[in-house]
Amino acid sequence: MSGDVKRRLLLMVSLLLIALNLRPMLASIGPVMPELMKDTGIGSDAASVLTMAPILCLGVFGFVAPRLSRAFGIERAVAMALALTAVGVALRGVPRYEWLLLGTLAGGAGLGVAGVLLPGLVKHHFPRNTSLMTGMYTMALSAGAAGAAGLTVPLAKWLGSWSEALAWWALPALVALLVWLPQTRAPAIGAASQAPGRRRRLLALRGDLLAWQVTLYMGLQSSLAYIVFAWLAPILRERGTDPVTAGAVVGTAVLIQLSTALTAPLLAARRHEQGGISALVILLLSSGILGFMYAPLATMWMWAAVLGLGQGGAFAIALALIVIRSPDGETAAELSGMAQGVGYTIAAFGPLFAGLLREWTGGWHATAGLIVAMSLVAVLAGFGAGRPRYVMSLRQRV
Repeated sequence: MSGDVKRRLLLMVSLLLIALNLRPMLASIGPVMPELMKDTGIGSDAASVLTMAPILCLGVFGFVAPRLSRAFGIERAVAMALALTAVGVALRGVPRYEWLLLGTLAGGAGLGVAGVLLPGLVKHHFPRNTSLMTGMYTMALSAGAAGAAGLTVPLAKWLGSWSEALAWWALPALVALLVWLPQTRAPAIGAASQAPGRRRRLLALRGDLLAWQVTLYMGLQSSLAYIVFAWLAPILRERGTDPVTAGAVVGTAVLIQLSTALTAPLLAARRHEQGGISALVILLLSSGILGFMYAPLATMWMWAAVLGLGQGGAFAIALALIVIRSPDGETAAELSGMAQGVGYTIAAFGPLFAGLLREWTGGWHATAGLIVAMSLVAVLAGFGAGRPRYVMSLRQRV
């Protein structure tokens, strides 16, 4: 095996390990939320803030990521993001609300930077295999979320504490950091001197309707997904499901994402337009959530499959649209920063409002209405984002 092949293989493994760590911090808190609320003495409103905070950080630091990339190079920026993620997740091992919030904010900042920079890395290093690589790292991301959702409760029982179980997820982040460190010795990608015309490109993106449609699709499908991570297990537990089973159902739903996480980007890339497939996965995602809310509990494993297919496909399509709608790696990085920065800021309010509506109304019916409304808007945005054009251009794709 040649040295170049070895380097590319190590780069691919490193990217997949990073993706594996982009969701455990978000998916691990829902399964232990009732115990967390009881031990810290917080209500649904404070718990909603705790679920909103990391997603808001994904948005805010999505805007910061391109600047860090230009200042330090994309490889070093990713390394700093992984280190911050590991520290933030570890801080959640202190079972006090203020420390949980601090760790969540720090970890969310790291995730925001790393998540935005990954599409640009894929476009730069794997220009001929972007759809395959997008599918592979989306699979890794889904696997990380599934593991966190399904294993956090057993870890809490084994370790004797829900807070220690939350902190345990810092270990995979440290492993990813160690594997990634050799990449920081490579020539920096994304330095300021290598980004002429970047300001003109960014201003053009902000005035581009297609870029905003990609952004809105990213934000709304993410908001639906984070409602799942934060509140699906509590919903099931309110309906009488035991904690281990609730976590296992959520973990299964996330694990099923692996199938569409790989196939959806490949199907999307081969189609002239992506509007139909983007709408289909949103409908599956929302139907799965509503099925958990209202269908008999005996059918919850069926709804786990529906939800998983939709959620995996929706996120993979959102990431694929960033790459497909971009003519080059630099534009992909800027569009990724916009789509994830603004998109995750939008997404942060989904789990917040879901929890607040539960607190204000005493039930989940208003939250169900919110989910339906968000899904309809996401479908419209998906049809717009699926048009066969590049951002900042009126040219048809060839």
